[in-house]
Amino acid sequence: MRARTTLLAALAASLLLAAAAEAQAPRSFRVISPIFGQLVAFTMPSHFAAVFENTNGGHYIREAVLKGETPERWTQMITVTGEKGMTLTPGSSPEMFAGTIAGGFKSACPDSFAARPLGETRFGRFEGFIAVIGCGRIDSGPTRHSETALLITLKGASDYYTIQWAERGPESDEPPVNDISWQTRLRDLSPIDLCPIVSGEAAPYPSCVNRN
Repeated sequence: MRARTTLLAALAASLLLAAAAEAQAPRSFRVISPIFGQLVAFTMPSHFAAVFENTNGGHYIREAVLKGETPERWTQMITVTGEKGMTLTPGSSPEMFAGTIAGGFKSACPDSFAARPLGETRFGRFEGFIAVIGCGRIDSGPTRHSETALLITLKGASDYYTIQWAERGPESDEPPVNDISWQTRLRDLSPIDLCPIVSGEAAPYPSCVNRN
């Protein structure tokens, strides 16, 4: 009887410690990355982990998925991209850049594509555009599925950037672009900011942290 009581007490103590650790764990953390000419800053939910990063010429990409998932098999992904020098492209704008990305989605699923523009915005002094785009049926990945993304484009001082929060789900005739969860996820990513790269400054880049 004594041994059983001790075991129950130990189990209760371990559960209390686990609950305390979970309560102390941050729900999100600030991500600040030097990408080409500027620092890109936003809030990352703590249950995501970076799984891929690459710079190829003037194109940068970093992908984060839910902990335990992989770049090949995932249900949610937060992607950051940078396009070096793109502001020099005649007629470029955050809305046009978003349209180009949406066009790539549409070409993958012309019969089940949908988009919902949320409109122009500003991130500090920088122009941006927000939309929700998606495919009801797409064949990339291990099985046919829907794929919908909150798309944020930002026009920096010399480069363009995107932050995308994508989710895969069961295939359907139309992706859930009107779901209110996308507004919630936009708030979860905020504040979003572009900051100058200060010579000699190292991570965690206090000049950018102190702006918010």
